[in-house]
Amino acid sequence: MSSRPPPSPARLDFGRIVFAFRLAGGRLSVRLDGRVLILMLALLVLTAALAALSLLSGKYPVALSQVFWALVGQGDDMVRMIVVEWRLPRVALAVLLGAALGVSGAIFQSLTRNPLGSPDIIGFSAGSYTGALMVILIFSGGYYETALGALAGGIVTAAAVYLLAWRRGVQGFRLIIVGIGVAAMLSAFNAWMIREADLQVAMAAAIWGAGSLNGLGVEQLLPLALMLCVLLPLTLLLSRPMRQLELGEDVARASGVDAGRIRLLLMMLGVALTALVTASAGPISFIALCAPQIARRMTRSAGVALLPSALTGGLLLLAADWAAQHAMGPQLPVGVMTVSIGGLYFLFLLIREGRK
Repeated sequence: MSSRPPPSPARLDFGRIVFAFRLAGGRLSVRLDGRVLILMLALLVLTAALAALSLLSGKYPVALSQVFWALVGQGDDMVRMIVVEWRLPRVALAVLLGAALGVSGAIFQSLTRNPLGSPDIIGFSAGSYTGALMVILIFSGGYYETALGALAGGIVTAAAVYLLAWRRGVQGFRLIIVGIGVAAMLSAFNAWMIREADLQVAMAAAIWGAGSLNGLGVEQLLPLALMLCVLLPLTLLLSRPMRQLELGEDVARASGVDAGRIRLLLMMLGVALTALVTASAGPISFIALCAPQIARRMTRSAGVALLPSALTGGLLLLAADWAAQHAMGPQLPVGVMTVSIGGLYFLFLLIREGRK
C-alpha cells in the first residue's frame, strides 16, 4: 500500500497564499489566508501600540520604561497602582468589549446579508438597554442583575423582531426594516422610563446609557473575560456553517447544514455578546456596524470574517476611548465618540444601499 504525502503547510490558492493545517490526527482542518493572517498581525501590533499609548496618557504622565516595570511588578508603588489597577483594566475592557461588538455585528450582517444588519441598528442593543434599565430603575439591581436584565431584554427583542419579520421565512432587508422600527419604539420607551424615574437614579442611568468605560475595573473585567472565553469559541465553531448560510438556505441544506438550528444558535450568540457589552458599559453604538465592514474591505473577502472583525472592533473601541479621554478636552463617554464617528459611516451605508 502506498501512502500519499501530507499536504504542504503553505500553498498557492487562486493567486493568494493559503496556510493549511491538519490537527487532531487529521480530523480537524484549518485554513488561513496569508493576507488575512498578515492583516490580523498588523491589527494586533496597532492594538498593542495604542494600548501602550493609553497606559502612558493621563493627568499623571508615565514614561514608557515606568509602564514596563509596572507591568512586570516592579517600580514605584504609585506608578504600579495607576498603570496596573486603573489604566490596564480599562484598556483590556475596551479591547474585549470592542471584540465582542465586532463579532456580534459580523454575525448579524452575515445572517441578514446586509451591511446595515448590526445589532445596534436592528434593535437588539436597544432591547438590551431596555432590560437593563428596568432592572436599574425598578428593582435597583446591581451589576449581575443588570447583566441578566440586559440579556433577557436582548433575547425578547430578538424574538419579537424575528416573529414580526417572518413571512414564510425571514429576509434580511425585512428584518432590518422591522428592527429599525422596534429600535425606535424601544428608544422612546427608554427615554420615558428615565424621565419618570427619580432624579438621581435617572441621571446615573442616562450617563450609563451614553456608553462609558468610566468606573470599570477588575471587578467587571474578570466576569466579562470568562464569559467571552465561552461565547467567542462557540461562535468560531459555527463560522463555517455561517459562511455556508451566506450562499442561501438551499445550498446550506445541500451541504448538510441545519439552517434553522444554526441561524437560531448564531442569533442567540450574537444577542448574548451584545447584551454582555450593554450590561458592562451601556449601549455602545456603531462599533458593531463599522468593524465587520472595515475588516471585510481590508481582507477583500467575499463574506464577513469573525476574527478580523473582532480585532478591528477592539482597535476601534480602544481608539475611541482614548480620543474620548484625551483628544476632546473634557472627558466624554466613549459612546458619544462612537456615535459621532459611526453616524457618518451609517449615513454613507444608507446612501449606498439606497442607490442599489
